[in-house]
Amino acid sequence: MTRAESEQIANRRPLTSRSTEWARFLTSVLIRLGVSPNAISVVSVVFAALGAALLIGLPNAAGLLGTAACVQLRLLCNLLDGMVAIEGQRQSATGGLFNEVPDRLADSLFIVALGYAVGEPALGWFGALAAAVTAYIRVLGGSLGLPQDFRGPMAKQHRMAVMTLACVIGAVEWWLWQSRWALLLGSWVIAVGSVITCITRLNAIARQLQAR
Repeated sequence: MTRAESEQIANRRPLTSRSTEWARFLTSVLIRLGVSPNAISVVSVVFAALGAALLIGLPNAAGLLGTAACVQLRLLCNLLDGMVAIEGQRQSATGGLFNEVPDRLADSLFIVALGYAVGEPALGWFGALAAAVTAYIRVLGGSLGLPQDFRGPMAKQHRMAVMTLACVIGAVEWWLWQSRWALLLGSWVIAVGSVITCITRLNAIARQLQAR
């Protein structure tokens, strides 16, 4: 095992879903089919692009529910790519790149689209930037010799949970009143929560460095 592969295992996001039977079953199927982890990572961006297109181009209840489904399918890809790579012993030299870059693209597609969907593109772009900085700070901590810090309150899984909830509630809201207050609230929660997450992660890194 190379040093890069060892670091990839050590810096895995803690997820209880990895131990579920359905996740292990899907992982075994993908391993038997010979699907590469990097391909799964790329597919996550495809789902994000589809969800973003639905969010902007189909402004109704069906489009919002479709976006919510795409968010969950993106997260499923994020779960399975790592499981196929590590449990299936299919890690590659470029695995670290495919583990991070598609995540940042998928986050940006969803969050920027959410801003445009509520008529606040600047809010969407700011939320996407703040989300990317949370990941940058996490990786920065790792580059300083610390364990990568996945704390929230608005880590990736939290952002996508807010996005999913906003879309589901927004679908009901649109069906009843043709308004988008749930989506606007979701966009603000992601943006502000991501800024708070940047601060909490920076504080945690500073404390650990000072304690050395």
